[in-house]
Amino acid sequence: MATASFVGMLNGMGRDRGAALVVEQAVLPATATPEQRTGAFAVYHLLQDIGHALGGLLAGAPFLLQRWGGVAETASLRVGLGLYAVLLAFTLLAYLRLSGAVEVPLREGRRNLSPQTRGVLWKVCALFALDSVGGGFFTTALLSFFFHERFGVGVGVMGLLFFGARVANALSHLGAAWLAKRIGLVNTMVFTHLPSSLLLVTVAYAPSFPVAATLFLLREGLVEMDVPTRQSYVMAVVRPEERTPTPVLAGSGLMGWHLASQPPERGTPTE
Repeated sequence: MATASFVGMLNGMGRDRGAALVVEQAVLPATATPEQRTGAFAVYHLLQDIGHALGGLLAGAPFLLQRWGGVAETASLRVGLGLYAVLLAFTLLAYLRLSGAVEVPLREGRRNLSPQTRGVLWKVCALFALDSVGGGFFTTALLSFFFHERFGVGVGVMGLLFFGARVANALSHLGAAWLAKRIGLVNTMVFTHLPSSLLLVTVAYAPSFPVAATLFLLREGLVEMDVPTRQSYVMAVVRPEERTPTPVLAGSGLMGWHLASQPPERGTPTE
């Protein structure tokens, strides 16, 4: 039981992690120029956080069903879980409409990562894995439990708090793209993530819920600024043909037309 609890807390499918999201992040640079790459990632996460913000509001739906609809607690929670499953199924339609043109065709067969790219990826992936393990212990479920036990906060209030947090996240992505153009990708990651960690520590010592909520929202306004910048950094050091290689027959004319004007040179991480 202890082992299952520990592994279950690891953030393997967070908002910016997971197998499906990795594929999306690999194809996204093909839709923008190198100069627009960080902004494209910012907009990508902006839309993602808008959905999470609306989800935070919907998290209070079971509470409303119980209070004003006379629905039993267990039944209302089942309704919320069912609604989540239905909304998640709609993403299938978006994937079915995804064009294969976002993949770079290879005419010499599948190409492995170059030694230079592989060396950089081992280093950054090790760093990101450490961040994922540490951040994985801080889940929304644990945060909800903390606020409930410490301040007696209910589901309805937590839904509003998470809505505000996702709005702060969404705005921070746009701020990250703006800041990265001025101080660089790495500096943006470092100088926003450190103060966000300090703000998180202060939440545990807040004397009241309004103070704790304010500190938490300030933290949420900084904590996600490293997400679009680090993804843009990784895509800058990985060559286009190494991101999503798709072998095709020579002369088939399938895909690749959109990349004819894009040279395979490696982008600069400071873009």
